[in-house]
Amino acid sequence: MDKNLKLFDAEYRFACIVWENEPIQSRQLANLCEQKFGWKRSTTYTVLRKLCERGIMKNENSIVSTLVDKKVIHQYESNTVVERTFNGSLPKFITAFLKDKKLSNEEAKKIKDLIDQYKED
Repeated sequence: MDKNLKLFDAEYRFACIVWENEPIQSRQLANLCEQKFGWKRSTTYTVLRKLCERGIMKNENSIVSTLVDKKVIHQYESNTVVERTFNGSLPKFITAFLKDKKLSNEEAKKIKDLIDQYKED
């Protein structure tokens, strides 16, 4: 797994703004971050620079866009949780996740269909 894909909370929230608005001018992005997070312009540009250095975003001619899809970040984060917390065991993760929950018949069917789709033949 590519450790460059690890986003800290503030980086993730920042990336969500870019995903929702890309391509976006860096000045407009800084204004959005000021409105949503209370960040100074310099904070926005620092976070942007770090994400560009890690290959997650690009800033060309003051136009910001992502190089990594949101789904890829979600997959990385999910895999990291399963690996770190459950020793890579998907059944242990599912057991912990469902411990106090009840599934509707529709939810159970969707999960079963997903499992069948990814099952080795």
